[in-house]
Amino acid sequence: MSRALPKYNKRRVTFIGGAAAVALSGTVIAGFALAGETSKSNGAEARTLAGPGTITCPDVRSKLPAVPASAKAEVDRNLTLLNTQIQEANKRLVDTVGQGGPNFVQNAILGPLKDKRVATVNRIATAIGRTAAKPQGLDSLATCTLNGAGTNAGGGAAGKPQTGGNAGNAGNAGNAGNAGNAGNAGNGGNAAVGTITCPDVKSKLPAVPASAKAEVDRNLTLLNTQIQEANKRLVDTVGQGGPNFVQNAILGPLKDKRVSTVNRIATAIGRTAAKPQGLDSLAACTLTK
Repeated sequence: MSRALPKYNKRRVTFIGGAAAVALSGTVIAGFALAGETSKSNGAEARTLAGPGTITCPDVRSKLPAVPASAKAEVDRNLTLLNTQIQEANKRLVDTVGQGGPNFVQNAILGPLKDKRVATVNRIATAIGRTAAKPQGLDSLATCTLNGAGTNAGGGAAGKPQTGGNAGNAGNAGNAGNAGNAGNAGNGGNAAVGTITCPDVKSKLPAVPASAKAEVDRNLTLLNTQIQEANKRLVDTVGQGGPNFVQNAILGPLKDKRVSTVNRIATAIGRTAAKPQGLDSLAACTLTK
């Protein structure tokens, strides 16, 4: 003899569907709040319970020394930005379920998030360092992780959607790139996919003090390496993701890396000479075919 579905089960199904819709809209609700850092002294972090998993990051606020009054506004602004970055990454995790290959989450979400956090914590350190001892090693807090991946994946493995479940494409938070022949700054290794080119930084620098030359040269070399890696990734990821994949997974992260690098160059010069301004305007790169 058939029995009607209990009312509480119906309510549960309705709630889960509603929560998924809310998560996709980016609206934050109780119990499904996007992960972010918190000002609590214990450094605890809020987490979302969305099926694709949750991105969590080390707490930065609790690792800071005493913040000078002159730096407080800038530090607070960047701490808020760290929260926003995690919220955006968690929303992207939900919005891109099913996209890309096994490394999609690492390449398109976790990697770009780390680069943004590096740039942000470096700004925090620089702000404090103007009037007090500059905190070291904050960029070690930039790497975030994907937790609870695929908890609603219908019994399938994380990152592999299964019929009948809320398949969270958690992807594979493994290596961002595949082993192969690195390209060079002027050639992506495959004319069909195009080439990433970036503004020249070296030619825009003022006279570099001798005391800063080694650090500046090291970071100029790093800028070239970053372009090489981006061009290699352009070749390695052909066919992955949607129409915005190159911007989200390659050009965006490259810009964030370059912002951090040119800021280090400016800081190195500024220790013993006038600090060059506006170098981060040279950070954005383009894809040419």
